Amino acid sequence: MSRSFVLLITLMSLAMLSCGWKSPELPSYNAIPAFTLTAQTGAEFDSRRELSGKVWVANFIFTSCQGPCPVMSAHMQRIQKQVRSLERVRLVSFTIDPDRDTPEVLAEYGKRFQADPARWFFLTGPRETLQKLNRDAFMLGDIDASLEHSTRFMLVDRQGVVRGYYSSSDPKELEKLVADIRALHERS
Repeated sequence: MSRSFVLLITLMSLAMLSCGWKSPELPSYNAIPAFTLTAQTGAEFDSRRELSGKVWVANFIFTSCQGPCPVMSAHMQRIQKQVRSLERVRLVSFTIDPDRDTPEVLAEYGKRFQADPARWFFLTGPRETLQKLNRDAFMLGDIDASLEHSTRFMLVDRQGVVRGYYSSSDPKELEKLVADIRALHERS
């Protein structure tokens, strides 16, 4: 390589860094409205208090599920381990079966997956609130008696905006989710 080519590449790199150049942005979807539900501890969970300024991953599950929910929760457990050093990351699992998934049931379920109760929240509450979050905020469909639900993970930034949807059954998507969590966490 010629010296002038190396100099040109070096100058371009410095210019990009000094101008605050960043890697391509993640898409922006809906902003998640503030909500109040009940955590697995039985305590009130106020999203403004618990999630404001945090990067978080959300999913929808139910504890009596014999299909994808335990698999999704096992993936969430792995994500929890992979990002444990990132202090401003939270995990949020919303139930779609609030009649059966009481805080006590959710707490037991969380223990099965070694959920850190200070960082991974299992939430229940009024069906209407869960429905609005599932359908209107995350745009995933209705919560109904069929208990059919999305198996995607959603990544939410510090401002409460959904920045990505990830298939819970695709290992490459899960790797991308962890990389995107790290990228969002690093940004101020």
